[in-house]
Amino acid sequence: MDCAIEAQGLTKVFRNRWSGKEIRAVDQVTLRVERGATFGLLGPNGAGKTTFVKLLLSSVHPTEGLAKVFGKDSRVPAARRPIGYLPENHRFPTYMTGNGMLDFYASLSGMDRTSRRRRGAELLELVGLEKWGDVRLGKYSKGMLQRVGLAQAMMHSPELLILDEPSDGVDPIGRRQIRDILGGLEEKGVTIFLNSHLLAEVELFCRDVAIIHKGRVALEGKVKDLTAGSGYRVEAEKVPERLAEELRTRASAVMAVNGLFRFQFPNREEANRAVDLLRAGQCEIESVARSQSTLEEVFVRTVNAQ
Repeated sequence: MDCAIEAQGLTKVFRNRWSGKEIRAVDQVTLRVERGATFGLLGPNGAGKTTFVKLLLSSVHPTEGLAKVFGKDSRVPAARRPIGYLPENHRFPTYMTGNGMLDFYASLSGMDRTSRRRRGAELLELVGLEKWGDVRLGKYSKGMLQRVGLAQAMMHSPELLILDEPSDGVDPIGRRQIRDILGGLEEKGVTIFLNSHLLAEVELFCRDVAIIHKGRVALEGKVKDLTAGSGYRVEAEKVPERLAEELRTRASAVMAVNGLFRFQFPNREEANRAVDLLRAGQCEIESVARSQSTLEEVFVRTVNAQ
């Protein structure tokens, strides 16, 4: 499959001019994002996520290594043409209207006037701001600014959309709307590279993720694989005390809340044996399910292990 983003040993070292101390913001990062993927880049504050994005956009040049976008060196202007970008904490001129801002930024990408007006109207409607096109941005809420910022990034129909905290300040309905918009782009084959602290949003939308910590990739893979558990959970009510004690010796973990027992077993065989015992004891089985971690749990374990 074609590669949309490829980083090979990418490193960026910043040097404090006064102390001479070096900070390795990005340290030997090697990463691939396939064309058409929905990819989430995760990491704690100061992990190097934003610096990595700046290296892709060539607003910062690498100390070592190479970044490519659709096979082109990211430092070449042609590599940036297929990219749409929404930065974190963006600042659009507040005296501009929504229509005026979209027209201005689209003109920078080389779109003709007729196409800019048509595309701007389409996107304002898509992000739910069709009635706000002639209103100055200074009157927009934070969530509205995020949505018009997304429209700005989409104006020239990019092949790669890089979004830095796109749901920041957006209410739950607005976040759902943004996911639906990005889902439509995914169906069209647009590659979406998402940088976010909202792990639940990333888990809902992204198929692949990488966790970066202290400038290095600590973990990467498909969300479904990283969150998949190896054990089984059995929940039951009306469990006699004697049976509960017996199952405690078999289970790897047990929790009881308001009469509902939750037993965690390391494998399917142990879970099936527990189900047989619960049925023989005339207990009410609430559920049997394979264990699964949340992306947040995976993130916390990965960062704490470093």
